[in-house]
Amino acid sequence: MSSPQGLLLKREFKAPRELVFKVWTDPLHFGNWWGPKGFSLEVKKMDVRPGGLFLGCQKSPDGQLAMWGKFAYREVQAPEKLVWVQSFSDEDGNTVRAPFNPNWPLEILNILTLEEHEGTTVLTLQGGPLNASTDEQSAFDAMAPMVAHGFDGTFEQLAYYLARQQ
Repeated sequence: MSSPQGLLLKREFKAPRELVFKVWTDPLHFGNWWGPKGFSLEVKKMDVRPGGLFLGCQKSPDGQLAMWGKFAYREVQAPEKLVWVQSFSDEDGNTVRAPFNPNWPLEILNILTLEEHEGTTVLTLQGGPLNASTDEQSAFDAMAPMVAHGFDGTFEQLAYYLARQQ
């Protein structure tokens, strides 16, 4: 779903909130499920604290496409909230333009909240451009349905991974 605040996604997982938070913040877990379906993720750095950084490289199933990305963590409240700024980057963590669209925003602000409800965890992810130009906002808005679809696949992988951790 797209809104003036960007994307707003909700998903319920059959797992305790502490476990869901752990697989979002522990590099031993995060690389096993994050990203588009079929892609692998190499975690180069993951320091989940305000001011900390995640740096990783996603590779397509055929190995032909490699995309580096980073998260700059702003807020970490275990086990209920993570706030980070997400960008494409080079392997050294320098922010770069997205390989698929020169107008894609350089920075996306993401707010993840986790609420425990009768043994399940309700995940809410809100994300949208930060300091975006008009062209960048338009590019984000035009691709929002595709981004939401991509997160469906990522969340399927997360659900499968969580089931195997219990």
